[in-house]
Amino acid sequence: MNMMKLYMSFFCLSLLCLNVNAQTEKKEENEVIKGGFKKENLFVGGNVALGLGSGNFSVGVGPYIGYSINKYIDAAVGLNYSYLSQRDYYTTQKNRQSVIGPSAFVRLYPVKFLFAHAQYEYNFIKYKQIYGNGIPDNVYKINVPSFLIGPGFASGRDAYSKSFYYISVLFDVLKNKNSPYTDNLGRVTPIFRAGYHVALFQGDGGRSSNRRNERRRF
Repeated sequence: MNMMKLYMSFFCLSLLCLNVNAQTEKKEENEVIKGGFKKENLFVGGNVALGLGSGNFSVGVGPYIGYSINKYIDAAVGLNYSYLSQRDYYTTQKNRQSVIGPSAFVRLYPVKFLFAHAQYEYNFIKYKQIYGNGIPDNVYKINVPSFLIGPGFASGRDAYSKSFYYISVLFDVLKNKNSPYTDNLGRVTPIFRAGYHVALFQGDGGRSSNRRNERRRF
């Protein structure tokens, strides 16, 4: 709980930093608004996810496509797929989950190498309970929303090269007991995600030309 409060504080602090930056660069922000849609700000990416907990293991992938709104904010939509395995230490029961669902996220960059991540997911879950001891397995399906927040590190997002590696650690603050991001005792577990973010339509022009056009691109 304390860790989640810390990440909520980090997210709020990022918003504050963005507001300060926006005030100090008001002229540039006005130019961004006038510039309209820029195809150079489109990006694609993907991540892998790993979750560990008490009797809990999960792995997943999440491709996405999005747009850099300005030099501080990225927004995207994507699709998540994950597999979850849980084991009950007190019985012979094992649980297996296959999860797929759409997602949307916003990343705030108070500085170019750190970001705050907020992501909404709506997951369709196929759940299988394996009882053992000759008892038939039980299979059912549920739909569960999740809201993930947390900090991340980017290897070099800036106005000249918006392709980079990243890693983040997220928590599901909705804490739904059926969430794929809780352990077998209903406790929220950290989700580690790492991936690569690829900027589109930036071409092969020189970095000096990119610098001259920084404001136009953002």
